[in-house]
Amino acid sequence: MGRLSISCLLPASWHFSLSSTGFPRLLNPTFRQLVVISTAAVILLLLIYSLLMTRTKYSSSYLDRKYQRYLARVTDMDATDTSNPNINYGIVVDCGSSGSRIFVYCWPRHNGNPHELLDIKQMRDQNRKTVVMKIKPGISELSSTPEKASDYISPLLDFAANHIPKDKHKETPLYILCTAGLRVLTESQQEAILEDLRTDIPVRYDFLFSDSHAEVISGKQEGVYAWIGINFVLGRFDHIEEDEAVVEVNVPGADNKEAILRKRTAGILDMGGVSTQMAYEVPKSVSFASSQQEEVAKNLLAEFNLGCDAHETQHVYRVYVATFLGFGGNAARQRYEDHIFSSNMEKNRLLGKQIGMSEDAPYLDPCLPLDISDKIQQRGHTMFLRGTGDFHLCRHIIQPLMNLSNETQTTLNGVYQPPVPYQNSEFYGFSEFYYCTEDVLRMGGSYNSTRFLLAAQDYCATKWSMLRERFDRGLYASHADLHRLKYQCFKSAWMYEVFHTGFSFPSNYGNLKTVLQVYDKEVQWTLGAILYRTRFLPLRDIQQENFRGNHPHWRGASFVYNHYLFLVCFLVVLLSIVLYLLRLRRIHRRMQRNTSSSALWIEQGLQSPGLTNGL
Repeated sequence: MGRLSISCLLPASWHFSLSSTGFPRLLNPTFRQLVVISTAAVILLLLIYSLLMTRTKYSSSYLDRKYQRYLARVTDMDATDTSNPNINYGIVVDCGSSGSRIFVYCWPRHNGNPHELLDIKQMRDQNRKTVVMKIKPGISELSSTPEKASDYISPLLDFAANHIPKDKHKETPLYILCTAGLRVLTESQQEAILEDLRTDIPVRYDFLFSDSHAEVISGKQEGVYAWIGINFVLGRFDHIEEDEAVVEVNVPGADNKEAILRKRTAGILDMGGVSTQMAYEVPKSVSFASSQQEEVAKNLLAEFNLGCDAHETQHVYRVYVATFLGFGGNAARQRYEDHIFSSNMEKNRLLGKQIGMSEDAPYLDPCLPLDISDKIQQRGHTMFLRGTGDFHLCRHIIQPLMNLSNETQTTLNGVYQPPVPYQNSEFYGFSEFYYCTEDVLRMGGSYNSTRFLLAAQDYCATKWSMLRERFDRGLYASHADLHRLKYQCFKSAWMYEVFHTGFSFPSNYGNLKTVLQVYDKEVQWTLGAILYRTRFLPLRDIQQENFRGNHPHWRGASFVYNHYLFLVCFLVVLLSIVLYLLRLRRIHRRMQRNTSSSALWIEQGLQSPGLTNGL
């Protein structure tokens, strides 16, 4: 009898054998059984392969993207390789009110995908410091001597020229964008300064510079550039990943009116000393309460395409941008002091009192910390203040300063504001939004209105002597000073009211992050400016990529080669299984023949003696 023995390096009691008579179907399969077994094996292997490929696709690619993001942040800190011929450069000069700053940016060759933007970052010198330089005073000081404008800006351009490789100068775009520094001047004064720059700079430098590269930009443009810069650093213009929030967008100007899904962008709230600015994407088409409101909205809504193809709508955005002069932290405090000074003087005149006119009878200010003394000097008079630290009363008093309107869809100063999708939105708060929450209260980051209210109320009600003691012990942020401590109570109330009452964010809104930097980088509006103004440059690289279209990238070839290799291995394994089963079948048949022959021989051997005796 044929027998198959199966054993391994285990105790003898575990060894066993299979008899051909005990398992005839296993060792003697029919052709139909062979087909079924082979098909089952193929299906099983395909399922295993699909599972492995799916897990590899979603887990490894997800980890790769996380790693690439981390790696990008790390390499952003490395010195720029100026010897690399594939690195391109760009320059933006920000002519502000107090001075002018130059920013040098760089980016590698575009990857050829028309749906992706240039990977622009700030250039870093050999010491890994960003290539930035500032000069004072502001360019507006040249209003009476515009012919000196090019001399004024030359130190900045010399600085950039020394950092950018000389053979790259002719292809390096230069943009001189003036903000508040020139807006205060008359149009003729602005043009005189700009004309001097447009005339002299092309003679002195080889940078790519045309007349349109020097201009005065509006507050709306500045806000749009800031919004672009923040969202670019946050990666909100990239493709959708499985772990990120998305939003439905009615793309403005698209032929297809159906909404598309893309990454949710972040809004910006920036409260400076003089003004407050708000910028966010409006994903849905908006309606207006009146024709007048529609006219106003045209000046506040910006529609633009960040992509290199004007016919593609993937990077078309509709952004609301509003700047509120006089609503910054310091300007609001000044307006508040003007208000209480005027109202107190009028009240004293009517009632015949002298409240606030001496230190013995000070005006009780709820917006100052408890027991602190301060004073206001106006119109030749001095008004003495004494803090009572009543946070809720302070909020009540400052509400009229926001000039709210009863008209629907309006915000500070009665300005139009389209609806914010509070349930699916995210905002970043800069400047005073960060200072108010972090410098003293140490609550920067994710904003929680309940916690902030309690902390602000407690701070205001704390005696000034105790606050000074904490300050001397270094319990507050390193850059917090006595001015911050004195007006923290007022600014906390102002920030809270602007956010919740002025901008109408609900008290339970949980997607505001108050930050100083994004990914450890201070993001300037100039980054958004160069992203927008160089958006057509990838067309050159895309055309070159299309020219080489018949020569696939080695990674793509490797990907195809690996799949063919897997298919060959799969067929070899399948063939081995079939051959093994056929061999088992032949062995079984041979064993059956041998068994039959032995039985016949034995039978013949038993019969032969009888035959002999018969003879």
